[in-house]
Amino acid sequence: MTTISPIFRSSLSNSIPRRYRSSHAFSTASLPCLDSAESPSTTFSDDRRRLQPRDESESQLISLIKSRFKKTQLLQIHAHIIRTSLIREHFICLQFLSRVALSPFHDMGYSSRIFSQIMNPSGSQFNVMIRAYSMSGSPEEGFYLYREMRRRGVPPNPLSSSFVIKSCTKISSLMGGLQIHGRILRDGHQSDNVLLTTLMDLYSCCEKFEEACKVFEDIPQRDTVSWNVLISCCIRNRRTRDALGLFDTMQRTADGFEPDDVTCLLLLQACANLGALEFGERIHSYIEEHGYGGALNLCNSLIAMYSRCGRLEKACSVFKRMDERNVVSWSAMISGFAMHGYGREAIEAFEQMQQLGVSPDDQTLTGVLSACSHCGLVDEGRMFFDRMYKVFGIKPNIHHYGCMVDLLGRAGFLDQAYQLITLMGIRSDSTIWRTLLGACRIHRHATLGERVIGHLIELKAQEAGDYVLLLNIYSSVGNWDKVAELRKFMKEKGIQTSPGCSTIELKGKVHEFVVDNFSHPRTDEIYEMLDEIGKQLKIAGYVAELSSELHNLDAEEKGYRLSYHSEKLAIAFGVLATPPGTTIRVSKNLRICVDCHNFAKILSDVYNRDVVIRDRTRFHHFREGRCSCNGYW
Repeated sequence: MTTISPIFRSSLSNSIPRRYRSSHAFSTASLPCLDSAESPSTTFSDDRRRLQPRDESESQLISLIKSRFKKTQLLQIHAHIIRTSLIREHFICLQFLSRVALSPFHDMGYSSRIFSQIMNPSGSQFNVMIRAYSMSGSPEEGFYLYREMRRRGVPPNPLSSSFVIKSCTKISSLMGGLQIHGRILRDGHQSDNVLLTTLMDLYSCCEKFEEACKVFEDIPQRDTVSWNVLISCCIRNRRTRDALGLFDTMQRTADGFEPDDVTCLLLLQACANLGALEFGERIHSYIEEHGYGGALNLCNSLIAMYSRCGRLEKACSVFKRMDERNVVSWSAMISGFAMHGYGREAIEAFEQMQQLGVSPDDQTLTGVLSACSHCGLVDEGRMFFDRMYKVFGIKPNIHHYGCMVDLLGRAGFLDQAYQLITLMGIRSDSTIWRTLLGACRIHRHATLGERVIGHLIELKAQEAGDYVLLLNIYSSVGNWDKVAELRKFMKEKGIQTSPGCSTIELKGKVHEFVVDNFSHPRTDEIYEMLDEIGKQLKIAGYVAELSSELHNLDAEEKGYRLSYHSEKLAIAFGVLATPPGTTIRVSKNLRICVDCHNFAKILSDVYNRDVVIRDRTRFHHFREGRCSCNGYW
């Protein structure tokens, strides 16, 4: 075995100089400023350095470096190139540094020590390290190294800027990104497509959607990749309908860009978020027509899209036709069964995947536990939770505990649910406390509800919706003094609730309804239809569930307020705008109230319509006066 030279041992013992760092403590909110004055170029640019092997022996050495997969082998090669002085050859040093710093080794400690021994690093060598840091757990180091690169007078190229922007993106540093954007303009790199799409991604991650759009407009020669990044920006910034519109826009442009498989993947995600079934079916057709139908990731996304758009049977059809299924495929199908209330089917699928030799992951177990929760399968849920680590070697995370709290809470085991949170061994978050608060609302447990609100306040995570749940608890037990007191508190603190919003898709267009919003062009017709529906349902026995109204009003006023909830407006529009017998599909941002649930159930019988409502937690399939949840929701 080759002996490692003393020079090499010395290089391993030295860490990367801290001259790259700011003297102040690092904060992800704002990186240090880039120096306004930069040193003139004192190093050779890459085009004056040799970037190809000199001879056959060097070619063999480079091949050897690229083919090694063990660190011990790289150490031997390192010792060899130090002993033979080949480490001074720029091209060989660059190849070795790239191998250590980037995948599959990605050894930042080792690569930073190698880099620190290079007397005059080239732009390519700086780029390797900045890129490596952008993918590491210390992306801020990439920014510091970029700053050092400019201080030394090494001219950055578009790749340098692209890698440092990725570092800023990873830590959501808008200030750092703005500085780099300014340098891009100053360096004359504003026509580089890859660089500008990377900059778009930064602005998107920092929730600066308008700035991302401006960068897109500045791209001189857009391609499918830049359009895909714009679609991704829309989805990330909750501009889902805009994302769907870009599918047609990109094809109508003068250049007529063809959406690719990545475009389809992004748009399927948008359709799933919005519940846009018709558009999702259109994307499915496009996938089949353009030969993407066999792509595993697209099939998995189709399963998720159809499940979340209320067409579980289509999700099953896609799943059954797949030639290959991985754990993501099975997890998507199990989650689909769960959100539609088919708990037994979810468990059967889970058992079948194990029989076929597919090992579950944490997402699979989340789906199974969620299925148990939605169907009240308490014993089964306890069993799967107990087997997670013992049988599958999966340590429960906050999502698994959240499913168990939901399962126990819905079933009335509120004390056990509370105890599980306090003893679970990992830090609780606001979501798990809200899950328990929802259970307190179901079982009208005001005392525990107040205690849960206290925990949310401790986390500084309380939201308007949490106080609404507590209002609901107080009103359900008739404690109107507490209701008035809480409303006064919310008013004093300026806490405003999010209005209920329901959407329905018709002929590829998504229609949105909010209480007391009269912007829809057919508003008058919709309200007339809703009044007529109300009359017909009352004849069939519908009586408003006054407990769903949280204000201390008389019965008549409560009934009036309940009459125009957003999902009722969406359903009325569905009855008005579609032929008899057509399924009505509605998505709502909040949990459906008891009154609207009863309304949809009776309407499905009186009007002979299937009604599918997706609320914040699950699907409700109404048919012939019954709901798939069987009253357990």
